[in-house]
This record gives sequence, C-alpha cells and structure tokens, in this order.
Amino acid sequence: MSQAELKTNEGCCCGQDKEMSPEVKKVYDIVQTHKGQKGALMPILNEIQDALGYLPRFAMEEVSKTLDMPLAEIYGVATFYSRFTLKPRGEHTISVCLGTACYVKGSKDVFDKLVEELKVKGSGDTTEDGKFTLDATRCLGCCGLAPVITIDEDVYGKVVPNEISNILKKYQ
Repeated sequence: MSQAELKTNEGCCCGQDKEMSPEVKKVYDIVQTHKGQKGALMPILNEIQDALGYLPRFAMEEVSKTLDMPLAEIYGVATFYSRFTLKPRGEHTISVCLGTACYVKGSKDVFDKLVEELKVKGSGDTTEDGKFTLDATRCLGCCGLAPVITIDEDVYGKVVPNEISNILKKYQ
C-alpha cells in the first residue's frame, strides 16, 4: 500500500450501496457496533480479523471513516501486531521451523520443497485455491524432532523433503 493510498479514506463502499456483499455487511455491522466507544480500534480489528480471516483494505477504510482516524494510523496498528494479516489466509496453515536445530537438520530443504509443491513464492503466501498458507517460523519448541513442520495443530517431526507430498495429501 503506497503512502498516497494510506492518506486517503475516500471511496469506501460500506454503507453507501443498498446491496452490500456479505463481507462488507459484516464489516459495517462490526464497526457500527463499536461506533462512539472509546478505544474501539483494537476490538474492531480483532472482530474483523475473526470474521473475515484478514483485514482487507475496504475494512480499514470503513474503520477510518467511522472512527474519524487516519487510514495510515489503522494500517500502522494492523501491520504492527502479528495477529493481524492483510492478505487472506488458507484453510490450513503450514509452519516450517527455521530455527537453528531444524535448519541444521535440513528444514530449509523442506521449506523449499513446500514452496515447490504448493506453487507459492515463499513465507506468508497462500495457494491459489486458498487451501494452504505457508509460514517460516523460528523455534517451535520441538528441537529433538528436528526438522519440524506444523499443519494447523498437527506436528510432524524429522521431516524430509520427499515426505511432503504424502503429508499434504492428508489435507486435500
């Protein structure tokens, strides 16, 4: 998002059209619920994140308009906290530990194989079909199982690149 885009909050679609998409309606309802409340920004962003899975630009524009707050300030909060994401996430999140123990045991090769299999560019990217989001992480606390990946809440230890296809099949 460019600085010029961040400075404007014009052109928001929320509340202007009689026919709102379900996503727009959710955002509008969330923002209206908190309108006029002191310190409403974090609760609003949390609720939008929970409802949509990410914070789309139109949502931040509606928050900006309703709270009379600069879009740049909202963007700053949204990008500061790791809980928030500005891009849609996949149905399943794959985390690859790139901490020292895992890295030494070959987690970079596992990560590269996942990039190839999922046809994504790298960490933080989501597959075209919206099935998977790939994240590079630091220590997952399973150093004895290095290299480790997690898919949602499932932990896979001592992973080697040639196992990736079979692991992914469980989530298709």
